[in-house]
Amino acid sequence: MTPTAYGRRALVALAASVVLAGAAGVPAASAAPVSQVSHAGSGFGFGFGYGDSARLAYQKRVVTRVLKGVFEEGDAEVVDRYVRPDYIQHNPVAPDGAETLKNLGAALARQFPDARYDIKRVISEGDLVLVHSNVVMTPGTRGSAVFDIFRFQGGKIAEHWDVGQNVPETSVNGNDMFSTESWPRTEAPGPRWQTAYNKRLVTAYVDQLLVKKDLAAVDKYVGPEYHQHNPTIADGVEGVKAGLGAYFEAFPKLTVTPKRIVAEGDLVAVHSHYVNAPGERGTAIVDLFRVRGGKIVEHWDVLQDVPETSANDNTMF
Repeated sequence: MTPTAYGRRALVALAASVVLAGAAGVPAASAAPVSQVSHAGSGFGFGFGYGDSARLAYQKRVVTRVLKGVFEEGDAEVVDRYVRPDYIQHNPVAPDGAETLKNLGAALARQFPDARYDIKRVISEGDLVLVHSNVVMTPGTRGSAVFDIFRFQGGKIAEHWDVGQNVPETSVNGNDMFSTESWPRTEAPGPRWQTAYNKRLVTAYVDQLLVKKDLAAVDKYVGPEYHQHNPTIADGVEGVKAGLGAYFEAFPKLTVTPKRIVAEGDLVAVHSHYVNAPGERGTAIVDLFRVRGGKIVEHWDVLQDVPETSANDNTMF
């Protein structure tokens, strides 16, 4: 959760080069951020049956297909099929519109034919899908840790936010940025009946710990088995206390503003804007928590500084 300075991933650098080279875009659209996910919308069929579970499964399947198709195969057809033409983009180096995705996919296929979008976790709630991935442009490199968030409208992808950072060579806690260490060691989310309770728990934890900067939240909400994947924070309960305690002390005017929360089963993700001091642009961060038995037992995150300029008018939030 503590912001650190990492280089922007190769994928974003390539996207910037595509934009500067004159890749086609469409006029920018605006989107007001929301503080909580939408639960609106009825189920679609799409081969999964009917009801909310069918819709969520469909959304997860579509997002996986689009990411793999665009970034591994350079497939423009998946964009035409699953992405709205007026697609709203929050990645600061990409213009709005589905055409940008097509151009980026074609450029990737030429310059990085062996690129892999290694998806680790996918969760969906309401009209949102969150994907946690290791993006590796060149085989043998560590690549980047990336969180993508997609919003659906009418069965197609309508909006996208992302946060990415380079995977460092070392970690102070011994855990990589992607593995599952808590039991059971599965990347799949738990049963959906757990979603509402776990979302309330994590929302309360984030409000007390990060918004109000009260370290007592750690004792209240974090279990004794706590696995940390932020490479700069030590493992365990004492690690998160020490790491965040030092961070709060260094930046007494820190503000943390949660923008959207996506939850499924035992996994809860919070997309937030961290600003260390008034007047700074701040950092876009996604924190992902795993809850087991009413306690938070694991944490992953990705951090990216908000840049001075953007290719769209939508901000990162």
